[in-house]
Amino acid sequence: MRSLSALFYVIFISIISISGKAFSQISVAATLPIVTLLDIEPAGNITLSFVAPTEAGLPLVNPAVNTTKWINYTSAIAAGGLTRRVTASVNQVIPGINIRLQAAAASGSGGGTLGTPAAQVTLTTTAVNIITGIGGAFTGNGANNGHRLSISLVPSTYGNITSTNTPVVITYTITE
Repeated sequence: MRSLSALFYVIFISIISISGKAFSQISVAATLPIVTLLDIEPAGNITLSFVAPTEAGLPLVNPAVNTTKWINYTSAIAAGGLTRRVTASVNQVIPGINIRLQAAAASGSGGGTLGTPAAQVTLTTTAVNIITGIGGAFTGNGANNGHRLSISLVPSTYGNITSTNTPVVITYTITE
């Protein structure tokens, strides 16, 4: 009987030895910078030109809507921080002409909490929201990534329209 109890003791010691674990730990510090970047792709200017009517009594023909530009952004916000928004404004208004802007829903290779576009806006020298609710996100880079922009010109008051070749600068800003 004694040998059975010795055998049990040996088996018990063996199980304890086999089930013992060894481990080691290290601490890793992770730093995520707060990032706010925005650009318009592709680079370069656009030209929108009204076309003169071919028959007396007809109005100007509005230029085609330009959809060649895309807003790209990268956003990393602080924990508990505010979401971001993109605003747009112009450096000057053209008498009798409305400059309209519409940002489409985000598409392409981005991810995260991408912003929500506002309805079409008429641009003035006062900044107006065109995309809101941007959290930690990236849109992807270049054309066909981010929010496609539709930019158009339409007469507002014919009595104020004068012949002009006025360059207008649209400024886009990403902010909290």
